[in-house]
Amino acid sequence: MVIVFLLVTVSVLVAANWYLWRRLFRDTTRAPGAVRRAGAVLIAGGWALAVAALLAGRVGMPFWLQRTLAWPGFLWLALSIYLLLALVVGEAVRPLLRRWLERRDRAARPPAAPNVRRPQPIPAGAPAQEADAAGAPAKPRETPAQDPQAPAQDTEASAQDTEAPERPGGPERPGGPERPGGPREDSPASGPAAPSRRLFVSRVVAGAAAAAAVGTVGYGSYGVLRGPRVKRVTVPLAKLPRAAHGFRIAVVSDIHLGPVLGRGFAQKVVDTINATQPDLIAVVGDLVDGSVKDLGPAAAPLAGLEARHGAYFVTGNHEYFSGAEQWVEEVRRLGLRPLENDRTELPYFDLAGVNDVAGEDEGQGPDFGKALGDRDTARACVLLAHQPVQIHDAVEHGVDLQLSGHTHGGQLWPGNLLAAAANPTVAGLERYGDTQLYVSRGAGAWGPPTRVGAPSDITVVELASAR
Repeated sequence: MVIVFLLVTVSVLVAANWYLWRRLFRDTTRAPGAVRRAGAVLIAGGWALAVAALLAGRVGMPFWLQRTLAWPGFLWLALSIYLLLALVVGEAVRPLLRRWLERRDRAARPPAAPNVRRPQPIPAGAPAQEADAAGAPAKPRETPAQDPQAPAQDTEASAQDTEAPERPGGPERPGGPERPGGPREDSPASGPAAPSRRLFVSRVVAGAAAAAAVGTVGYGSYGVLRGPRVKRVTVPLAKLPRAAHGFRIAVVSDIHLGPVLGRGFAQKVVDTINATQPDLIAVVGDLVDGSVKDLGPAAAPLAGLEARHGAYFVTGNHEYFSGAEQWVEEVRRLGLRPLENDRTELPYFDLAGVNDVAGEDEGQGPDFGKALGDRDTARACVLLAHQPVQIHDAVEHGVDLQLSGHTHGGQLWPGNLLAAAANPTVAGLERYGDTQLYVSRGAGAWGPPTRVGAPSDITVVELASAR
């Protein structure tokens, strides 16, 4: 089954990239040549870099090589997605553009010349013809009869005299006379140098698709690199005491420090969180994509997080790809408190955290009973859990609010459609029975440092008492 899936995936990728090459390079050139070969190298090389960037961390490549591969490989991955989408949209534009060009050409074509009979050339020595007013030739004037005894004229001279004279402007060129109202078919204006209508349309559509894809990826990358924006949400909790009304939790997820997003990005995240002056900070997983050895310096700014009730951390699935135990110890050293299937009692509510479901393969999966089993159910409870799919267990254990990430909001549109198929909530606040779920789009990005239709955020959740 796995082999079939791989074969189908490879077949789809090959077909999609052949389509890219055809529309961008083959259809926009007249014949095989350097441009088509360069296009094939560009597409094949881009995907080779993308695959290498995806596998670099998993196979243990040196971190400097991971960083070298990440930027071009991941950006090509995003660019190819939007090139493909733009060209598919261009298929609907092609026939419309061709019809418009046809109508324009017909409107610009000069009217056909009137069918006027041209006068015939008069042989040398022959009597002139007189045309009447209607343009019909008159009868030739009579000439005296030739004396039969007169010497015969020179045959060669007579033959030369009867030939038609050259037309003004020189002898007629091969290929026939010029057509009225335009050049002949082999004239320079309509010769091989002039692009065909089909070639022109292909170049316009390909150019527009390339511009749209580059613009989309460029703007989406700028949105990530400038840092996340603050989003504010008010969540009423029935069990929250009046004294806790307005309690602010800064929720940040999916920072994804790695070969692309490093120490500078982590500092932007810390500065943005501290500027909100939260009462509590919740880092809900997928902090890193790499080992403590490679990314410890990048995560160092997290030691500067400031909140009255501290900063807390739960694991995400990417921590289990990067050495979860080592990262739990590292974040503890940086001043954050890991909640590994654990709970702490704050003055106004319980704060609990469970491991990510990816930890099950290492015997470190979520344990809701351990985290919530013996708590006082009269107190409000806020749960930190990386993936939204954990909401169903939260409902069973009487959690009032679950804070999650993981989805990135889809990150690259139309990825939100795939995310919606795999998660109960893609982004925002929703209610499941007596439990509310808030899902952050995340602060960073995985793979391409690009977001389209899913801007990054750090959310300040303000708790409201219903009492």
